[in-house]
Amino acid sequence: MVNIMDNLSSVEEQVDEPLGRVPILSYGSGHMLNDITSSCWFTYLLVFLTDVGLSPSDAAVVMLSGQLADGFTTVFVGELIDRFGHFKLWHAGGSILVAISFSSVFGSCLPCKLTGTVSSTLETVGYSTFAAIFNVGWAVTQVAHMSMVNCMTSNPTSRVALVSCRNAFTMVANLSLYGIALLIFSLLQSVSVIVQYRWIAYVSIALGCCFVAVFLIGTKEPGLNQRCQNKSLSRISWTHWFKKILYYQVALVYMFTRLVTNVSQALLAFYVINDLEMHQFSKALVPAIIYVCSLIVSVILQETRWSSWRLKNYFSAGAMLWILSGIGIVLLPSGLHNFMYALSVTIGVANALMTVTSISMEGVLVGEDLNGCAFVYGSLSFVDKVSCGLALYILESYQGNTQTRTNQELAFGYSVTRLGLGLVPAACSLLSAIIAYTMDLPDTRRRPLVEPLLA
Repeated sequence: MVNIMDNLSSVEEQVDEPLGRVPILSYGSGHMLNDITSSCWFTYLLVFLTDVGLSPSDAAVVMLSGQLADGFTTVFVGELIDRFGHFKLWHAGGSILVAISFSSVFGSCLPCKLTGTVSSTLETVGYSTFAAIFNVGWAVTQVAHMSMVNCMTSNPTSRVALVSCRNAFTMVANLSLYGIALLIFSLLQSVSVIVQYRWIAYVSIALGCCFVAVFLIGTKEPGLNQRCQNKSLSRISWTHWFKKILYYQVALVYMFTRLVTNVSQALLAFYVINDLEMHQFSKALVPAIIYVCSLIVSVILQETRWSSWRLKNYFSAGAMLWILSGIGIVLLPSGLHNFMYALSVTIGVANALMTVTSISMEGVLVGEDLNGCAFVYGSLSFVDKVSCGLALYILESYQGNTQTRTNQELAFGYSVTRLGLGLVPAACSLLSAIIAYTMDLPDTRRRPLVEPLLA
């Protein structure tokens, strides 16, 4: 009995030790395929679908079908991972599904080829099917990857470092996508735009798969030691989380944060071209500035000694920056469009502060309840996907209706794009900041990393 207790104590000390640079960087690379395909999904899918002949409303249906499939999958996958473990196996399976189906999303309409007929209904069904399959794989990979954080280490600073590194790779993925797009548009000018988008998707998948291989090789399966440590504990029921007020608070903060980032990404290109009348290259330059600033801030955040107080205040600071940015977006006249580059810096900093801390709040919510952590990440992702899908569907439907957009401009003096990009993220930021300040987060122990990542 003494030997068993000594072994358990040794395991606890091992998982409580701060992580070094290599395991953190290896873990961060594991979401690269998801991130680069997600960036391509939100940036180019609607444009691609309208180019192949779908109406804006049908294209919005395709995106909504994918988001709903993603949301519902996260709940079931979280339950299965909590029950059976094997994080890396789930991650690898989801990545394979993503790689295969995403190429089909940007491919031709398979049902149309099989039946030899072409109709808008059949095309919508065909693209929606592959969009749903892609998002199922995406959800499996995401939940498996996020659930690993609490099982890799119990050190609070290392947990935030893992999340921050993951967010940094998200920025790298977004910048990589725009670099790939610029290269493809430059080298393949003689081919159709549809073919160009397909090559962007294919190259993105190849790059993302390389990073998945790095993750699978360089990251140890975390379930063994932690599950040995907790094998005497029964699996936590999902009703356990629904009895916690903190669960609902974290869920709302995470949902609003994802609405801020996804809505702003979807409307940004329309805003800089149609409302500010900037040059075409600004569609790549403005988001690039945002992602570079987010990357820098994410790396800096990895060096921070975290506490519950700092999590709440850093998040609120990011929310306040987005509120100021939203006001600037609504009021900025086209004649002063160069100020958008300054706003891009503010948005990038705000995105990083809100994203890193909101995901870290999930880790604080889970705490030491590792036998139910996958359900938490899965259920919160469900709320995120459904809300984002519905919000983008409504906004894209308005954007697709030219007459409605014109009437809105005459009535309010502002376009739907300007109001959506400025007010929706600002309102979500304000609500999330209020909720964050009402949280009673358990205080965390602040221990530094073994090696500072900036050293």
